[in-house]
Amino acid sequence: MFRQIAYIIPASFRRRSVTAAVTILLRAVLNFFGIALLVPLLMLILDGDAIHSHHVLQRVYEALGFTDDNHFIVTVAAGVVAAIIVKGAADMLLYRSERDYIFGLYRNLSRRLYIDYHRRGLEFVLRNNSSELSRNVNIVCLNFVVGVLRPIAVIAGEALLFLLIIVVLAVFQPLTAAALVAILAPAVWLYYRIIRRRMENYGKQENEAQRAKFRNVAESFRGYADVEINNAFPRMLSAFDEATERVIAMRKRDASLALLPQIFTETAIAAGMAAMVVASVYVSGGSIRLLFGLFAVAAVRLMPSVRNILSAYTSLRYNRYTLDILACVGGDERVENDVRRLPMHSSLELRDVTFGYDDGAKENVICGFSLKVARGEKIGIRGSSGAGKSTLMNIMLGLYVPQRGEVLVDGLRLDAANRRMWQNSVGYVPQSVFILDATLAENVALGDDAEHIDRERVMRSLEMASLGSFAGSLPDGIDTMIGEGGSRVSGGERQRIGIARALYRNPDVLFFDEATSALDRDTERSVNESIARLSADNHDLTIVVIAHRETSLAYCDRIIDI
Repeated sequence: MFRQIAYIIPASFRRRSVTAAVTILLRAVLNFFGIALLVPLLMLILDGDAIHSHHVLQRVYEALGFTDDNHFIVTVAAGVVAAIIVKGAADMLLYRSERDYIFGLYRNLSRRLYIDYHRRGLEFVLRNNSSELSRNVNIVCLNFVVGVLRPIAVIAGEALLFLLIIVVLAVFQPLTAAALVAILAPAVWLYYRIIRRRMENYGKQENEAQRAKFRNVAESFRGYADVEINNAFPRMLSAFDEATERVIAMRKRDASLALLPQIFTETAIAAGMAAMVVASVYVSGGSIRLLFGLFAVAAVRLMPSVRNILSAYTSLRYNRYTLDILACVGGDERVENDVRRLPMHSSLELRDVTFGYDDGAKENVICGFSLKVARGEKIGIRGSSGAGKSTLMNIMLGLYVPQRGEVLVDGLRLDAANRRMWQNSVGYVPQSVFILDATLAENVALGDDAEHIDRERVMRSLEMASLGSFAGSLPDGIDTMIGEGGSRVSGGERQRIGIARALYRNPDVLFFDEATSALDRDTERSVNESIARLSADNHDLTIVVIAHRETSLAYCDRIIDI
């Protein structure tokens, strides 16, 4: 497990972990001194002659020049309280450092996992459920630092404090140390035997149930219309309720087991104190009272320590599943906003391209395909469903990497070094245009910060996409919110927003992937006319269109059948 954790934590945080370890050590020492400070008070309460009978108190009494025992007792009491306050403030400062480390790591891991998922590409994203990926980025990373790393820090700090107390007691009061170990060790062993396997299984089962809940809720809202018309919500709600019950069942078991540390430690301490009370009946004198007092003080502090250790261990086992999910986190977290372009002056060429999905299918989707598109040419691609048209376009866009063959831009091979530059030079309009829950301007200038949007270019792009009058009719113009998924605009307007977005980038090549297939004929004709005007007005603009209908390919120079 610790090897997995070391792999997950990035190198920069591994170096900082030394500071975190020192912080844990210092906090344990401070907590130990917090207990040690109570010993003088305990001695003064339990033994009235301790001022003069105990050599340490006697030396302090004489060194400070006291002549009145009452004044000395008041001074010691005030000093202990002041020291405890200072100790608490120092402990808080040290804890802040530890806290900042833990949550700084959460920020880093969440960001790196987000980047890692993005870098795996379109094929990976389509192969996985988006709600599960989102939960891993947002929730699992937090559970790792709070439910795994933080408990490890708690176990380390409390275990160190426990050892300090036991060692010191063993030196000065071996009977007290032996009694504490004798009563706490069986409680810890019994608890470990009970929860060792169970909590890890509970954590895995809850994670699976939570994933099902996230997926169910996201899908029910994303496909609201289909869910409502097909009366699918009752079934989805039933699945949601089932997953919720599984979560609750795991949490109930976790809550029940979480009480065991308190029950075990309190029972053990009570048994030990009861034994000492019985012993005091048969042994007279102040020694047994002092022994009992030391046992009580140590037990009062050790009881929460042992309880914290056991509770932390429970959390550690419960959240161990996060290690498997985060084992894939990539290394480099830097993301550069590369705005350089790879312009197409001559041609885009696919040379003997072969591609197949990593889904167990024996046959490749595209095999030995070659195509050359000249600058300014308008190319149509058509074919039956599943023939590989969209796959082919994704290869040309640089979203898929062919297993064999190559993609060339003006004779330059497209690869990881220049793929971002090529994508900066193209525009893309899919069948279902992605719309942010943001303003019209922010959707057209997707990728630009709101304060850096070129508003004149937005308006020009909207005019070219035949949306100028539409933008003027909105209550706040291009600053009008258009709703999640474009819920406040029509299908034709969504597609035109996609065209305006593509044009805002001043592309060398425009790709349309079934951009009008979901529209009615009148809207389709209107959008196609807009594209045809773009083609007529920009002779150097290269256009690649995937479509089923001949009418959507009427302005093309060539039509490729797949």
